[in-house]
Amino acid sequence: MAASRSAPARKKRFAPPPRSVAVVLALVALVGAGWWWSQRKAEAAEGAFRTAAVERGDIRVAISATGTLSAISTVDVGSQISGQVTAVLVDFNDRVKKDQVIARIDPSTYQAQIAQGAAQVASARANLETARAALANAEADYTRKADLSKGQLIARSDLDLAKAARDQARAQVAAAQAQITQQQASTQTSQLNLDRTVIRSPVDGVVLTRTIEPGQTVAASLQAPVLFQIAEDLSKMEIVLQIDEADIGQVKAGQGVNFTVDAFPDRSFRGQVQQVRLSATNTNNVITYPVVVSVDNRDEVLLPGMTANAEIEVSRRDGVLKLPNAALRFKPADDAASGGAPTQPRGALAGELPKVAASLQLNASQQSAFDDAHKQIRERMAARQAPATTQQGGGSALFGRGPGGGPSSGGNNNSGGASGAVRQRMLERFSQQFAAFRATLDEKQRAQWDAGIAGLVSARRAPIYKLVDGKPQMATVRIGVSDGSNTEVSGDIAAGDAVIVGAERASQKAAQ
Repeated sequence: MAASRSAPARKKRFAPPPRSVAVVLALVALVGAGWWWSQRKAEAAEGAFRTAAVERGDIRVAISATGTLSAISTVDVGSQISGQVTAVLVDFNDRVKKDQVIARIDPSTYQAQIAQGAAQVASARANLETARAALANAEADYTRKADLSKGQLIARSDLDLAKAARDQARAQVAAAQAQITQQQASTQTSQLNLDRTVIRSPVDGVVLTRTIEPGQTVAASLQAPVLFQIAEDLSKMEIVLQIDEADIGQVKAGQGVNFTVDAFPDRSFRGQVQQVRLSATNTNNVITYPVVVSVDNRDEVLLPGMTANAEIEVSRRDGVLKLPNAALRFKPADDAASGGAPTQPRGALAGELPKVAASLQLNASQQSAFDDAHKQIRERMAARQAPATTQQGGGSALFGRGPGGGPSSGGNNNSGGASGAVRQRMLERFSQQFAAFRATLDEKQRAQWDAGIAGLVSARRAPIYKLVDGKPQMATVRIGVSDGSNTEVSGDIAAGDAVIVGAERASQKAAQ
């Protein structure tokens, strides 16, 4: 009987009251409903925007243009004389050497002129001998009469006539000598023309064109006719590209060029910008400048006249953060949802300095000098960090006050960069802080350092919007190069961040 009474009592003590169970179930239901509602709200907020992830990769900026391949040196071989072509000794694509005979013109006309000139020279020489004999006779006569005149045996007039005859005979001798020289020069001209009847190659090269046939008459009058066109060296060629004036400022000698030709569509060829010519061309009010690209054609697969579709690589950035260009154009309809004005991360520019220094290939002492200067800047900024944050708008120990507190290095306006006065102040402070380090650099490194610092200070900045916890959050980034689809960025952003590139339309959200 005792056992039977204790069992029911024990069972009644451990059984939960019915009212407590209902309360617990109600609390669980409320928590679950709240979690479901918050998740649905977050998903709805996230679904209101289209995003893209920030990636790390390469950006290549290129300018596209077309041009024609040609030999670096092409010589037009013509004729300086007229006549009938008697022989053509080379054909298209033949390789020729310098001074090699490539054609002949009938020489009979000039051979006859040489024979005629030789006869005229002989006649002039005979005339010279006659004049010399007359001169000898006149001088003898003058001598006799001069002796007779001393004894007053002849009249003075007879002596004067003898003297005049002697002078005339001397003049005739001089005239005969001049005639010989003239005839010899004429004969030499005929000899030169005779030599020109043999057409020789002026250079080593390949015959590109031939415009004459044996039996054809060449008429050289005001302009020498072109008989052959010879390319001096097809192992080195060039392309002349016409670059628009909007892009010519980015083209420099030494830049790489990739191009293709229709004959080899699956093969890419390389070249290099050799020269940017200053002679502008105006075509339908479009100004272009010729850019000469040198091409290595050792295998000689490229032929003169081929059309080259070229891209001049004006900039290349490897391993940089990049985002779609649409992220730079996006702006929320409600600016209040963006989380306030954009801010430039404190010390962001100072954090970019090691990248500039790394590109200089510093030695140990130079690296030590840079590390010391960079460490001093970091320590000074850290020491002034707390006081700066108590001021309105904050500020940078290196670059002054930030957004909201006066001029800043970027962000709270749409100018895309700092003003000229602010940039000048930044450059001055950089010069002061890194004067000792800069003194250790050589001339080339110093130029690279100055260019890198100037690029950091003058870089454009723009706001973007990151999606954080389902809401757009504004951030300021520094803009680098762009290839038309993606843009290099740096600053308050990291690989993997979701940036907003657009908003979903209301109709799309309603359909979902």
